[in-house]
Amino acid sequence: MMLYKENETMTSSLTEHSLSQPALDQLSIDTLRLLAVDAVEKANSGHPGAPLGCAPIAYLLFHKLMKHNPAHARWADRDRFVLSNGHASALLYGTLFLSGYDVTLEDLKSFRQWGSRTPGHPERGHTEGVEVTTGPLGQGIAMAVGMAIAEKHLAAVYNRPGFDVVDHQTYAMMGDGDLMEGVSHEAASLAGTLGLGKLIALYDDNQISLDGPTSLSYTEDALERFEAYHWHVERVADGNDLVAIEAALDRARAETGRPSLIAVRTVIGYGSPRAGTSKAHGEPLGAEGVAATKKFFGFPQDQSFVVPEAALANWRLAQERGAAAEAEWKRLFEGYRAAHAELAAEFERTQAGRLKAGWEKALPGFAPGGKAMATRNAGSTVMNAIAEAVPELFGGAADLSSSTKTIFKPGANFHEDPAGRNVFFGVREFGMSAAVNGMAAHGGLIPFGSTFFVFSDYAKPAIRLAALMQVHSLFVFTHDSIAVGEDGPTHEPVEHLLALRAVPGLTDFRPADANETAAAWRLALERGKPSFFALSRQDLPVIDPAAHEVYAGVSKGAYVLEEAAEPQIILIGTGAELWPCVEAAKLLAAEGIRARVVSFPSWKLFEEQSAEYKASVLPAGVPKLAVEAGATIGWWKYVGQEGDVVGLDRFGASAPGAKVLAELGFNAENMAARAKKLVEKTGNRE
Repeated sequence: MMLYKENETMTSSLTEHSLSQPALDQLSIDTLRLLAVDAVEKANSGHPGAPLGCAPIAYLLFHKLMKHNPAHARWADRDRFVLSNGHASALLYGTLFLSGYDVTLEDLKSFRQWGSRTPGHPERGHTEGVEVTTGPLGQGIAMAVGMAIAEKHLAAVYNRPGFDVVDHQTYAMMGDGDLMEGVSHEAASLAGTLGLGKLIALYDDNQISLDGPTSLSYTEDALERFEAYHWHVERVADGNDLVAIEAALDRARAETGRPSLIAVRTVIGYGSPRAGTSKAHGEPLGAEGVAATKKFFGFPQDQSFVVPEAALANWRLAQERGAAAEAEWKRLFEGYRAAHAELAAEFERTQAGRLKAGWEKALPGFAPGGKAMATRNAGSTVMNAIAEAVPELFGGAADLSSSTKTIFKPGANFHEDPAGRNVFFGVREFGMSAAVNGMAAHGGLIPFGSTFFVFSDYAKPAIRLAALMQVHSLFVFTHDSIAVGEDGPTHEPVEHLLALRAVPGLTDFRPADANETAAAWRLALERGKPSFFALSRQDLPVIDPAAHEVYAGVSKGAYVLEEAAEPQIILIGTGAELWPCVEAAKLLAAEGIRARVVSFPSWKLFEEQSAEYKASVLPAGVPKLAVEAGATIGWWKYVGQEGDVVGLDRFGASAPGAKVLAELGFNAENMAARAKKLVEKTGNRE
């Protein structure tokens, strides 16, 4: 068996090995299997079972069926592949290495180690060829749904007769665990409703989960469930039958009106002594098990990371095919550019993630002194004002568009017209948010999802993955506090601001008025990173943009709204609670107490500022009172142990919103009294 050694030039050609194509296919598949086994064994950590069972599927996709170019992993019209059961990462890394992506044999040998490019679960941006971060089960298939939504929308927007510049498939591999998670149900139902015909999910139907046989916990007919979701369903009885798997994939690709599910009956840990048992799932096979497995496949038992040259040469045909496919697409795109120059330029701009030059001029301004405006309504005004300037902005709400106001008017419904920008996600907060991440990862769109802030609980795992991937996902939450009122504590967020502010890499925006809302939208679009908005249901006064540089202030996270000469107290407010701070400052002034009022719309942005700027807004030696209708934990960083916080460390109540706010202390009188006590306590009273 002639072996490939990294950094050495291959000298033997495919023809020199005299292997039949079936034999070469089998050698290529078994090479992938054992690379995964060796990676897990060397790390003494990982999941060998799925790679042993699913290697034939990965081989068919990457070697023969998928449109992809290992030399250009981010080519715009490539087919997308999502490994939803991300614990099978050794399968994906081995596939990427063998196909010719920028993943080396040394990377496989450092699987799950510090600084490695092959972490325990696939991470977008960390390993070339990994489309999305997966591992939390169910989210991968939901993100694949988002990718398929993006493909369908972009095809409708950009394709013209004779120029299908957007025309690719989204493939997802998933296991029983993915299908047990509720988010996969949400996503599958949505995909069927939207008729995502270019989505193909391959189900590793091995009848084993970590705790044992799936008969312990998972006995429904999943395929009938998908048929009820309006999916095209295929069954393959033998996971080693390449002909049957390919035929099922061909039929799935021919089905353009429905997403497709192909259930492939595999054997977890195939070829190992633990085959067909839960013991093959999540732990190394051990030295004896590895040797027995290699013996089963006819590989040297005393060698690790064996790569036969014939197998590698066969796998690397993906490079030639990929280069040819991308070159063909580029020729198509040049013709498209000649015929539709403006569309071509727009396509390239959005694929690069660049905003239109001068787009911000479309942002509306809001004059003070008129009618107060809820920040959810201001957000709607902003969205619609910039709709033409930011055509890549795309999304909707979880059956709450009439309440969150996140809808383009006029605007087509994506379900009825794929070029439409309004997506009705249904009551699927988690599925919606994961799909938004998939759209963002796909490219060409700036997607958003919206719901009531309290239901960010349902979306939290997807928000976390958005931050981990650093994709441009936007989450628009309204009804941001106990001011929701009559719906009561089940619908009144308390701990949610703190919980989401704790997510690394996620930008928070809780604007206090319409102009801060416009600034927040501008910053969320400019930053190109995941952000969330917490917007009010109740109407709020409007900051005078002539008196304050609102965008500049919001861009720094916190800024002085009302100044006092040599302030004795600093009142810090976010969102709706800024305004009782303003009123409290007036009450304090009447008693001869000088108060500075600080608007604090974003912790994340404030933390990015210099120490000098932070000190200029919140100087040491001046007592500070923070006011926010949410958990007080975290605010002590800004007010210090000598400061105070008017917040909520309890749940809300059911009553008219103004009454709830007043009863729980969110009024100017209480804030003035707390501030006065703080001034006296710290000896800052003159």
